[in-house]
Amino acid sequence: MSEERIERLLARLPLEDRVRLLTGETAWKLYALPEIGLRQMTVSDGPIGVRGVTEQRLSSAQLPAPSAMAATWDAELIADLGRIMAAEAVAKAADVVLAPVVNLQRTPVAGRHFECFSEDPLLSGRMATAFVEAVQAEGVGVCVKHFVGNDSETERTSYVARIAPRALREVYLAPFEQVVRDGKPWMVMAAYNAVDDGVESSPATEHDRLLAGVLKGEWGFDGVVVSDWLATKSTVESARTGLDLVMPGPGGPWREHLLAAVRGGEVPEKAIDEKVRRLLRLAERVGALDGTPPAAPRNSGDDPATVATLRSAAARATVVLRNETSLLPLRPDIQRIALIGANALDPFVQGGGSAHVVPPHVASPLAEIARAFPDAEVTAHRGGTTRRHLPLLDGGAFDGGAFEIEVLDAAGSVVQRRTESAPWSGRVTELPDAADTVRVRTTLRPTAPGDHLVEVAPVGRHHVSVDGRTLSESERIAGPEVVLDSSANHPEGVTTAVEITEPRDVEVIAEVQAVTPGSFVRFAHVEVRHQEPGPSVEDEIAEAVAAARRADVAVVVVGTNDETESEGWDRPHLDLPGRQNDLVRRVAEVNDRTVVVVNAGAPVLLPWLDEVPAALWWWLPGQEAGGSLADVLTGAVEPTGRLPWTLPARAADVPVPHAIPVDGVVDYAEGLDVGHRGWDRLGRVPAREFGFGLGYSTWQYGDAVQTGPRQVTVPVVNTGARRAREVVQAYLTAPGQDRPVRWLAGFAAVEVDPGAAAAVAVDVPQRAFEMWDESAGIWRIPAGEYILQVGRSSRDLRSSVRITVETAS
Repeated sequence: MSEERIERLLARLPLEDRVRLLTGETAWKLYALPEIGLRQMTVSDGPIGVRGVTEQRLSSAQLPAPSAMAATWDAELIADLGRIMAAEAVAKAADVVLAPVVNLQRTPVAGRHFECFSEDPLLSGRMATAFVEAVQAEGVGVCVKHFVGNDSETERTSYVARIAPRALREVYLAPFEQVVRDGKPWMVMAAYNAVDDGVESSPATEHDRLLAGVLKGEWGFDGVVVSDWLATKSTVESARTGLDLVMPGPGGPWREHLLAAVRGGEVPEKAIDEKVRRLLRLAERVGALDGTPPAAPRNSGDDPATVATLRSAAARATVVLRNETSLLPLRPDIQRIALIGANALDPFVQGGGSAHVVPPHVASPLAEIARAFPDAEVTAHRGGTTRRHLPLLDGGAFDGGAFEIEVLDAAGSVVQRRTESAPWSGRVTELPDAADTVRVRTTLRPTAPGDHLVEVAPVGRHHVSVDGRTLSESERIAGPEVVLDSSANHPEGVTTAVEITEPRDVEVIAEVQAVTPGSFVRFAHVEVRHQEPGPSVEDEIAEAVAAARRADVAVVVVGTNDETESEGWDRPHLDLPGRQNDLVRRVAEVNDRTVVVVNAGAPVLLPWLDEVPAALWWWLPGQEAGGSLADVLTGAVEPTGRLPWTLPARAADVPVPHAIPVDGVVDYAEGLDVGHRGWDRLGRVPAREFGFGLGYSTWQYGDAVQTGPRQVTVPVVNTGARRAREVVQAYLTAPGQDRPVRWLAGFAAVEVDPGAAAAVAVDVPQRAFEMWDESAGIWRIPAGEYILQVGRSSRDLRSSVRITVETAS
């Protein structure tokens, strides 16, 4: 009946209305057609939370980053987080969440590495499927992205991903195929980049073989294919393939030209009908055709049940990298704890870019650890800044002042005035159409004697003066690229020293361009940063080391920050920012009970990893950061995480060290050997391998036995002193075949009391045995002997069985 209803509605629509539906009305909303009962639908960014429409500026639950989700290797927990995501979408009146990202972590320097689940296609697909099913079961759509080959940020809107057909099928399309076939998402996003699959080289929004042939035809996807924002550059070429919806609106190549292209015979009308049919199907699925308007958007994310789930998830995702002498969990009778590190005082809870949400709160590590150890003295010490930029100007240097903002038109007349209080992001949005320049003025009144550093960082054309002197000026116009390059959120600045001998006013005036990247957004951006005279980084490290010497336990939190991991740019290296490696080593020298906590989404080099007693990978933990860390340190929650990617020991060993295009092309020359497969192929030893994680117990494995055509069962015994969870991983190898050295074929988990045993059955999907036959264009299972190895990680394999395939199929 649903399809019949859609056909009836479609038949009522004139061509003009059908074409209008295929471009967004705004950046986040689609057109309504009240005459057929279609209300406006809203989409929202959402990999780690549902932001809602940008101008709403509402709080929303902030989940751990997707890599942390994947580190749980727990589909049930992912489903719990999916249900939270769906509830947040309802709170923000969003019909579709633009998540999950199922692109693979091809290189560890990729800027959106933290937004992806894993370097492995099977793990990515399993986690994404659990998430999609849970969200959509609540009547909220998901948009799986970015289809396909959008695995890095450098030139991401223009590069050509050159991927051989077999690698494309077996590796990069694999997680998309799994989630489309099993999770049945209601929307898929076509990527910015082009794809050269050896037969067709086209932008992802125009790739007929991938969109119409594979996604819609072969896999049977019946939802909406939407473009990434500003990705569609053509009218006829994109409209004749599988793309259904161009975002954002208003405007764009379809809104301006598609009607004429249909009337001129360049685009078949039946293609328009098929696109509208899919949009109406989406509308029915999310309730946009039932006459019920969504509730008003509201603040959310602080419901007690939500808080508890997010806290538990972040703790369970934490990976124990090292735990010599069983230092962890910490004894409850500790008297003095030194909490050290810039990320301990200000944890990095979410990466930059479109994943960003405003949480209702961020649980402080200091407060939560102090609460967890009520009888201990807990002190906090930064140990030096890790940031390249100065901190944003805060209220302390204002002496009651504020930012005065004037919006000017091209003639220099003021068309709007507003004020902002500190600390302020520096971003001016919701500009009137006449806006040409934005003037920002503020007056500092520093009181501390000495040299105060003032840094002003504008985007685009500008003139900046500090203390009556021109600091910087430029006529360079910022174009559409700035909305797609998140470095515009942390622009480079110019710094000057202002000498203060007694309190006085220091005036900062910045006139900056009103940037118009597209019809859907206009903004101006200028950050004002300030640093008072104070101790040097060396002074702060020395103070932290002294505190560590006095403490029973030193907890050092190191990591990245929002200048490091973000959509919009790839990292230039894998080093921790600042002098954090020096800090760790100097603390460990004076305290042999040092726990190092790594607060990062993507791999970083840890040259001291095997020198410290204990180390944890804490990810980007989301709003319940502090509570999750306290639960891990006390042992209230076992950190059951397993690495969903490989942790390098040396940058030189990374199989795919970067993804810098050469003549506009990113060549996926590693073929099938992405991630841990590449490490195995090259015979290199990482710091910690894919799948690694110690947990808080020890495990004994028995001999695996084959218990089904594609099933292996292995007995495990919890030989530790507490109830614990084990993730049994199964890897296939096929001697003599043109396959990776080994590949993840399945996994299963079990929770067992101390001293107890369990038989863990791991099912292996048929696809794990199959390989893509390029010449025939089909999947085949080669005859021969396969070895299925089971163990605790990709390199800690405890037992194996041999499976013989007599006849190729």
